Formats: sequence, structure tokens, C-alpha cells
Amino acid sequence: MRVLLIEDDESLADGIATALRHSGYAVDHAALGGEGVSLARAAKPDVIVLDLGLPDLDGVEVLRLVRSHGVKSSVLILTARDDLASKVQGLDAGADDYLTKPFAVDELLARLRALERRLGVGLSSEITIGDVRINLASHEVFRGDEAVKLSRREFTLLRALAERPGNILSREQLEDKLYSWGEEVASNTVDVHIHNLRKKIYPEFILTIRGVGYKVGPAQ
Repeated sequence: MRVLLIEDDESLADGIATALRHSGYAVDHAALGGEGVSLARAAKPDVIVLDLGLPDLDGVEVLRLVRSHGVKSSVLILTARDDLASKVQGLDAGADDYLTKPFAVDELLARLRALERRLGVGLSSEITIGDVRINLASHEVFRGDEAVKLSRREFTLLRALAERPGNILSREQLEDKLYSWGEEVASNTVDVHIHNLRKKIYPEFILTIRGVGYKVGPAQ
């Protein structure tokens, strides 16, 4: 899942982005509201994590601009403003949830998982396909009783495919799940990750649909 973080506090943004990437999210970051609006339109994130106290535009105005451009991303507001009026204003402007600073990263991740469920993905904390079990919260993967050790990006790619069993995802769609906006991507990156997943799970678990993309294969 792709997350756009709009936060001007660089140390806080770095900490949040690191935690999100460690949890398998692709993260784009904007320090200014105007930049955030542009990234929201270009990157089409699944979720926007938006600080209200930005130096150039108020976060509520950013949210209104994002919505006016037809961006349908879920929005989680982060702010030090804890008064009821600010919460109501943000929610009325189109936010889906509200988290007051300071906050625990675990709570932020839990709220993002809740937004994922609203988006229709991550409907359970565990996905089972045949004898393969994928725990979305702990990032553990098992085939039968045997643990399968995956890298962060291997897990993210596996999750993207497993959440849509039977659906074909193109190389571009998978790259979009793995990498942030503007990050350089080698031409064979997805192929390498697919190859590794097949070796670690079993070869037929991921099928290549020639000229189209990849999908999870039939359960063994």
C-alpha cells in the first residue's frame, strides 16, 4: 500500500517513514502543503497522512484542495490540535480519521490497518492460500508449519498479489507497491523478487501471465 506523508517536522517525518517502510508500505513524503497536493495528484496514494500545522498551507486547506482535484485517498490527520472544533473541521473537510500528537507508532500503524480494511484490502490479519499463511500484522509467512523468511520488499510484493487472488497485477502496479515516488527502479526488480518468492515458497505459487503481469497460482 502506498502512503503519502505530508509533515514538515523532518525528524518526525523520518521516524514515521522508517516505521511505515519497515511495515511494508511504500512512502512518499512532502514537507509543504503545496508539494503534498501535487504528490497526491501524481502518486495517487492509498492513504494520506496529513499534518495540519504546515508552514505554507493549513492542513485543512490542503485536504480541501486534494478533494477538489478528485483524489479519493483515505486521509488520516496528524496534529497537535486536540480541541473538538479542529477535529470536526478536519473530518468535515474529508478526513477519515484523526490522531493527536504525541502518538505511539503502533497506534498509527493500527489506524492505517483499519483504513486498509475500509478500502477493502487487508480484510483479515491473515491470508491463507492453500498451505501458505501470510500474517499481515507480524509479517510472518508460513508454508505448513515451516516459516518462510522474506525480505521487506518480497513480503510487500507477496502481500499485494495475495490480497487479490486470481487478479493479474502488472509490473507497473507491483513497482508502485514497492517503491516511493521518484525512486529509481531497476528494470528487472520485480522479476528478481518474483524469482525469489517462487524459490522460497514453491514455483507455481506465482504465475506469469505473458505480456500482462503476475497472479497467485492455484493452491497446492
